Amino acid sequence: MEKNGIMVRDEYQKAANKVSFITIIGNVILSVIKLIAGIVAHSNAMISDAVHSVSDVFSTIIVIIGIRLAAKESDKEHPYGHERLECVAAIILAMVLFITGFGIGAEALKNIFSGNYADLRVPGILALIVAVISIAGKEGMFRYTRYYARQIDSGALMADAWHHRSDAFSSIGALIGIGGARLGYPIMDSVASLVIFAFIAKAAFEIFKDAIDKMVDHSCDEETEKQIYNCVMENENVLGIDLLQTRIFGSKIYVDVEIQVDGSYTLQEAHNIAESVHEKIEQNFSKVKHIMVHVNPKA
Repeated sequence: MEKNGIMVRDEYQKAANKVSFITIIGNVILSVIKLIAGIVAHSNAMISDAVHSVSDVFSTIIVIIGIRLAAKESDKEHPYGHERLECVAAIILAMVLFITGFGIGAEALKNIFSGNYADLRVPGILALIVAVISIAGKEGMFRYTRYYARQIDSGALMADAWHHRSDAFSSIGALIGIGGARLGYPIMDSVASLVIFAFIAKAAFEIFKDAIDKMVDHSCDEETEKQIYNCVMENENVLGIDLLQTRIFGSKIYVDVEIQVDGSYTLQEAHNIAESVHEKIEQNFSKVKHIMVHVNPKA
């Protein structure tokens, strides 16, 4: 049973496409501005930050592909749908996020242990201004993407949101490094980069863990299962619950429940009770995609 239907899938797709298109345009503009500022103001940190923004463009394209594949209807070969393909996109993004952060951290360690601080050129004020603009822009993209990721419950879109936040952290590092270099402390650039790597690695781990949990049929949280249990027991004809199992399939929930009804009921009466339970869960839990209700007789 696929309760949401074509309309909801289309709305989901439109929202994801809208967010992705806007963030791609924003990242392209920021990348160009950062690159020009880095070259003109002689700032390696700003040039690196520009490359980081370019990686966001590619990651957003991955998100678009993942969400489109996940939104495909069920077919003969995939009767349960394609939701897990979005988890695959989230895993890829988590890896990209970690690799990007690792590159920042490795470069920072290299600069710290090189000891050639006197050879570094002092960046111009333009790089400092663009770093501030980048922080504001990337934080705006993060909040905008996160809002819609929560609205449509998209793990891949949420992963992309955190990629935007990682770029904001990168720009903060660039700001500190550029400011430190202008004040005569070039090593601050590298120290800040190590801190940024820690934030990025943490975000990548959380995204990766969430996607893996959804890939291996992780059960819902206790509160959600309790709410489903209470919803079933609201039916006065349900005398008890022998089994209640849930599993998260991509961004959706599958529910298996065995209910007890009066053993003297006819098959049609028992069926009607099961159908009522099915519809009640469907109405109260929008994330539930499939419900299986089994009836056991109570003597």
